[in-house]
Amino acid sequence: MTLHLRVDALRADETMQLRVPPAIEPAPTGGRAERRRSTRPSARERAVTAASRALAPLAPYARRLEPYARRLAPYARRLKPVYPRPGRVGWRRWIPSWRQWLGATLASFGLLGAFLVTAYALTDIPSNLNSYATQQDNVYFWSDGTPMARTGWVQRQAMPLKDIPTDVRWAVLAAENETFYTDPGISAKGITRALWRTVGQGDTEGGSTITQQYVKNVYLNQNQTVSRKFTEAMIALKLDNKMTKDQILEGYLNTSWFGRGSYGIQRAAQAYYGKDVSKLNVSEAAMLAGLLKGAGLYDPTLGKANHQRAVERWSWILDRMVKIHKLSPQERAKYTTFPEPLKSNPLYNTGEQSDYLVELASQYAKKAGHLTDKQFDLGGYQIYTTFDRKREKALTAAVTKARKQARQDDPDTAKNGHYGAASVATDGRILAVYGGPDHRTQGYNESNATTVPAGSAFLPFVYAAGLEHGVHKTRGGPATPVTPDSVYNGDDGVPVTTPEGPYWDRSGRKVAAHNDGDKSYGQITLRKALAQSVNTPFMQLGMDTGLDQVRRTAQAAGLLPSSIGPQVPALSLGTSTPSAIRMASGYATFAAGGTHTEPYSVRRITRNGAPVHLAAPQPTRAVSVQVAQEVEDALTDSFRAAHPAQAGPGVAGKAGTNGQDTAAWYAGTDDSVSTAVVVYRMDLAKSLEPLPLKGLAGTSPDSVPYALWSAAMGLD
Repeated sequence: MTLHLRVDALRADETMQLRVPPAIEPAPTGGRAERRRSTRPSARERAVTAASRALAPLAPYARRLEPYARRLAPYARRLKPVYPRPGRVGWRRWIPSWRQWLGATLASFGLLGAFLVTAYALTDIPSNLNSYATQQDNVYFWSDGTPMARTGWVQRQAMPLKDIPTDVRWAVLAAENETFYTDPGISAKGITRALWRTVGQGDTEGGSTITQQYVKNVYLNQNQTVSRKFTEAMIALKLDNKMTKDQILEGYLNTSWFGRGSYGIQRAAQAYYGKDVSKLNVSEAAMLAGLLKGAGLYDPTLGKANHQRAVERWSWILDRMVKIHKLSPQERAKYTTFPEPLKSNPLYNTGEQSDYLVELASQYAKKAGHLTDKQFDLGGYQIYTTFDRKREKALTAAVTKARKQARQDDPDTAKNGHYGAASVATDGRILAVYGGPDHRTQGYNESNATTVPAGSAFLPFVYAAGLEHGVHKTRGGPATPVTPDSVYNGDDGVPVTTPEGPYWDRSGRKVAAHNDGDKSYGQITLRKALAQSVNTPFMQLGMDTGLDQVRRTAQAAGLLPSSIGPQVPALSLGTSTPSAIRMASGYATFAAGGTHTEPYSVRRITRNGAPVHLAAPQPTRAVSVQVAQEVEDALTDSFRAAHPAQAGPGVAGKAGTNGQDTAAWYAGTDDSVSTAVVVYRMDLAKSLEPLPLKGLAGTSPDSVPYALWSAAMGLD
């Protein structure tokens, strides 16, 4: 490096030169590793190098486009915003020009169009149909693993479009998509509304065309997401170009869900009206079309609110058909009465006793497996029940024999006779039930009905409450313990008392207890009173213990709160109306040492081999072990006194009657199984009010309920 310096003191043509040595850069400090790092390229340099290599193949195309870019450059410069804009004043200086607005709009549409074209090109119509279009049966198994039943809940039968009446087609189109034959397969307005609701408000709304709904039914899942909605629209566009409108409509009508386990318009016609789709009139078609909006909300048989919604939508669909000129006003005027569907799906009922078992198991499976009706109706489930084939066979045979004998002895009385029975294990497993004579003619399950009073079969719960909680002789005073040897007045007509004196009913009369046959027993221990079914001590015991404690004890043992009678002195004498299943479960609690497990009918569920999680019931403490044993001892005494020939270790039970003679019970346990049987009369065509038995239940001690109980327990 040379520094030239002119010095005025020297001659004008002379220049003094000074040579300055170059600056010496400091050598890198540190060790050898640090020196190597200092010679490496930086991250930025490496990124530039990588980008250059990646873009290298595009260089020839860039050179070809360069002339066009030069031509467009002046126009691009005009579109480039210049802020503040020259020649403008105030706020106008900051507003883009119309050219800029136009350019931005055209660019947006261009990008959107390019995106949609690309998405359309990349979207393929799936080659396989999903589970919504390939329904399966549900299979039920006995407790030993052998098949018990295959349900008909999932039903679908494809029908050619030519076999579906035009009125039926247009009823569906009027309800769901009146522009079906002219639209491109999607509804831009509907998609926009659905996206706005999904993204902006967090929920979803319809707006799909029938093509989109068909795509969702057979190719996609039911998830309400933006991505699923977009995919649905792309496939619908392609499908609309690939298939004819009639083909799409046919597929839609054969795969849509109408409730009651039915998929497709043919099965829906059979499920709701018991006829083929070809025999539907336009009014019935309009009702079925309304179900497409949601069978759970529009099946009129599911409740008053559903019925009202169904009628409104049925009327709207018919009016809509008039508006789109597919139904004349004169024809519409003929349909003023709502076409009420059948109360239940006739395709499901087979009339076998196992139908009652299937009903119980399916209800429990959906509840414990957290499955919706729609999920369960899709099928593919293997339900392993708790039902014991041998016990079920013995119970059914015994009741069938009793029914036949009753019809021979007194046909008029027997025609309204009902027999409910259930066997429940101490761990909660329902082993057998008798639900009725024929599921096709009586869907009413007698084993699960809460219609008749328990009568004196309820006394063990009062006894357990007194032993567990003690009695109160003074208001607010401490509880006094009660034992099986505590003595009460067993005379007939003894007035019921409170700490303040006699108990008066609302009519101003003293309340008194009565025994069967108005028999008096004098002073009697509670254990003996239970064994001999003496009512009066237990009516007073319930008052002394507290009717609220009696209620809580009965519920803890297994009776449903809804079946417990009014909290008045008569509660202790069995005004509650438990089902046979619940009564058996309650007695099983005493046999289980005072622990109660909710009755259940399904032990395991799989779907195509994969296990489904079940919320298994857990045992809870109802009464102490000592109290449970004391109740069992009294029930053992009761059984031995009435049936000494059948008495054996672990066998306990008692009969149950009421003063109105409207129900006869027998409930008891043998080792780890409890069975309850009830016989009653009721005219289901008129009301659910029990009728007098008129000898249908036989006479004590060898009554019909006991005979059935003995057969179910294998003691006869």
